[in-house]
Parts: sequence; C-alpha cells; structure tokens
Amino acid sequence: MSRSIYSDKEKALLASYREDISKAVEVMNAGGVILYPTDTIWGIGCDAANAEAVKRVFEIKRRSDAKSLICLIDSDAKLQFYLNQVPEVAWELLDVADKPLTIIFDGARNLAPNVVAEDGSVALRITRELFSKQLCFRMKRAIVSTSANISGMPAPQCFSEISDDILSAVDYVCASRRNEKRRCQPSGIIKLGSGGEVKIIR
Repeated sequence: MSRSIYSDKEKALLASYREDISKAVEVMNAGGVILYPTDTIWGIGCDAANAEAVKRVFEIKRRSDAKSLICLIDSDAKLQFYLNQVPEVAWELLDVADKPLTIIFDGARNLAPNVVAEDGSVALRITRELFSKQLCFRMKRAIVSTSANISGMPAPQCFSEISDDILSAVDYVCASRRNEKRRCQPSGIIKLGSGGEVKIIR
C-alpha cells in the first residue's frame, strides 16, 4: 500500500489552501499578476512563460526590465525543462542546502524572454514550502517570484509590511498565510558558470 508524502497536518493545510491556489492559478493562466507567500518573503508572481504578464511585474515594481527575475518551480525534475543543461554541481548544492537557495544557471529555455538575463541566464529556485510548492505544481509552469516592494524600497518581511501601492496593483492577493508574524528573509543566491564555477551572490 502506498503512503502519502504528506503528514495529516500538511494534508489539512493543503485542504485549506485549495480554493486560494485555484483562484491564483486561474488568474495567472489568464495573464494576471498575483501576490503570494513563498518559501522566503511574499512575492509578486505571474506565469514565467507569459512575456506580457512579466512586463506588468516590472511595471508594478517600477524596475528596469534589464534586470532578471527569480522563478519558482516545485521539483528537481522541472530544472531540466527550463535549462539546456543542469551542471552536476547544481545537484550537489541542492542536496546540501539547508535553507532556500536560488541558483543562477546559464542556458535558459522555455521562459518568457524578459525573464531571462541578457547573458541567457535565469535564476531558479525549487520551493519546498507547502503553499508555493502546491501553487507551482498546480500551475504546471515556473512562476515569477520577485519581492513585493517598489524597486529601491525595503523588501517586506511579512504580509503586513506590504505597501498599498503593491496590494492595489496586482490582480489577486492570496489569502493564505497572511497572519504569520515570523520575520522572513530572502533566499541565498549562487551563480553557476558554464565550467562549473560557483560564485556566491548573496
């Protein structure tokens, strides 16, 4: 008999998230922009394959589109869909990471052009947190994840710190996890070179 990968507590949480996630996916599939909780801080998100939606994210943040965006995925297997090649060292880094880790990879594919940096690289993170993981799973595509602040302003560390400018600019604000009081931090960031070089960005 197969055993569920989720505990009873996680199953209950997933049940409470179901309607919220369905609405968020519906909005993103229609080209909309959402505000949602992640494995780090709250993020502004959209379908990472939809260039028009990505353009709106840049506009909401008042950020130059010359800067690339982080994208979330829900599993190791998805890496290979969005990259020409996954360096062996990436698997090693993911195996030992004890907190959320964003990796900048060369050779991006199957993403909106304005998600990808000028050098062809893309920042991807595999989320292990229950809500954002299920959101990515249900979306079936990578989701943009950029901090919920106007560019140049401090990144909010909990929902209550998100500005009205951001709240009013998105198409849907997720209801889940709004009341959490813990202070969240951005992920670590590592850039991998084509030859396997590792550079710590943050």
